[in-house]
Amino acid sequence: MLSPRAPTAHVLTYAQTLNGGGVEHALLRLMRGWVELGRRVTFVVGDASGPLAAEIPPEVETIELGDARYLGMICVAEIAEQICPDLIFCPGNHYTAVAGWIRVRLGADCPPLVAKVSNALDRHDQGWPLAPAYRVWLNWHRYFVDHLVAMTPAMRDEAIRTTGVRSSQMSVIANPPVRRAGNVLPSPVPDGRFLLGVGRLVPQKRWDRLIASFARIADPDTKLMILGEGAERGTLEAQVAALGLTGRVTMPGHVADPTFAIERAAALALTSDFEGVPGVLREALAVGTPVVSTDSSVAVREIVASPAFGTVVDPADSAGLVAALDHWLAPQRARPAPVAQPGADSAAAYLDLFDQLVLARRVRRQAPFRLRRALQLVPSYVPAQP
Repeated sequence: MLSPRAPTAHVLTYAQTLNGGGVEHALLRLMRGWVELGRRVTFVVGDASGPLAAEIPPEVETIELGDARYLGMICVAEIAEQICPDLIFCPGNHYTAVAGWIRVRLGADCPPLVAKVSNALDRHDQGWPLAPAYRVWLNWHRYFVDHLVAMTPAMRDEAIRTTGVRSSQMSVIANPPVRRAGNVLPSPVPDGRFLLGVGRLVPQKRWDRLIASFARIADPDTKLMILGEGAERGTLEAQVAALGLTGRVTMPGHVADPTFAIERAAALALTSDFEGVPGVLREALAVGTPVVSTDSSVAVREIVASPAFGTVVDPADSAGLVAALDHWLAPQRARPAPVAQPGADSAAAYLDLFDQLVLARRVRRQAPFRLRRALQLVPSYVPAQP
């Protein structure tokens, strides 16, 4: 006998590119978990030619739009209208405008729409008029998103405060941990002791801040390696040359699995202006590598929960960043004990949430019919004749 159809048998999700971002990387891991648990997944991607393309699970039905622009993502609504998924998953803050358009396009026929909070919502790096406009946009989310998922309790509290969603519309589910790849070459590492950064070369990550601070550390023999690719490469290479660090700073580009380098680094640094739940911090602590991070998200201090794990500094405190780097790069500094990563059951937790939302929607849709049917069964009142 065939098993009954799961409430959420078919999930539609989407991404703009596969250029190596943490949001897309986490989405690929979730999709792998969903198909392993027997669900159908349709993945709409603007441009599938990026370095993460090889990580798309073969069981996922991939639709490539051939357009890497954000505007090209408006086609997701039309695709959803055609294939009628049970639920639509928005993988991060960057993509919620697409979710809003899907809701407008499909109207009452829109399936439940779940969005993940992937980056800080309380953005101290924004000025006027962007900051107040962003707050207005966040408050609109409660009108087109059925449910929000935060990755930590602190991010849940921030989302409730900034979006106005009810606590019943929020869940906390960690990202699934990174699986160590068994079929790729080890990531490159410099000779000797080195400081490591992992992430795209984009303005948000502020690798310029790390390079400037690295130029001021006490140990002239320690090297810096930044793994990642992006539009800021030329600017960062010029900064390295201007500071006379060409022999000490390397940027090999994107690597499929940075675990080998993370395990061997003296410390890992993350100097972003804003983040969500930086998975690379958890990856480092999982192998006993200390971390130095800017206070770029409410989740950072949840991850770096003890001074034994690393140091969190204010993004504007350049002297504090240098001091933290010097502390953890000291040759005899003890490394922290490994910290297990959460999220092993994340794919299943998401599917449980999806099924609850799909079933609740079916109940709401059937309620008017049931009420009409019940009224039809009530005997009509006939007044007594005099």
